[in-house]
Amino acid sequence: MTETVVLAVGGTADGGLRGVAAVSARAAYALMCLTICWGILTKTGWARRFGERKTLRAGHMVLATLTITFGIVHAMGFLFFVEGAFTFAQITIPFGEGVYFRYAIAIVGLELMIAIFCTASLYRWTSYRRWQWVHRMAYVALGLLVVHSILGAMANGHLAVLWLAGLTLLIPTVTLSILRFVPTRMLVQIGLVEEQV
Repeated sequence: MTETVVLAVGGTADGGLRGVAAVSARAAYALMCLTICWGILTKTGWARRFGERKTLRAGHMVLATLTITFGIVHAMGFLFFVEGAFTFAQITIPFGEGVYFRYAIAIVGLELMIAIFCTASLYRWTSYRRWQWVHRMAYVALGLLVVHSILGAMANGHLAVLWLAGLTLLIPTVTLSILRFVPTRMLVQIGLVEEQV
């Protein structure tokens, strides 16, 4: 039999932890969208007026580090709940026992981002094509984590309130991701990029 611990202010002991998990999830989502946008702007050279390539790449790495940090804080928060605490295996093994689909895709997404982050440091010791292939898995992670965010907001009853902010960040991210793979000559034809002489 489990007991619910009620605080003097009338909330459960998990209220504060749930708040930290929610805030860290929202911060991770926002930072993930910014990281992908900044990475695209840096890689394509569209952000070169903001600084040198080295500086832009450093900014991308800072955003990626913050994204992963907030994602890990979000996941680790579930270990400390009084009611319905998760085990370490449940927050690290995507398709283990007792793991719902919305958690499994979040685990895969976060682990993909960690793998991308680790391989970024191996850039000098691997082929460019292999590094690029692994790095492009960020788009898969983005998709998984967006679906996780939608399912999580639906499960918590916050979809109407929170999804407006989620869409506001997602639309530029998806737009830039699509433009990233459009051939340059087509971008020149529609007037988004100037033709280089």
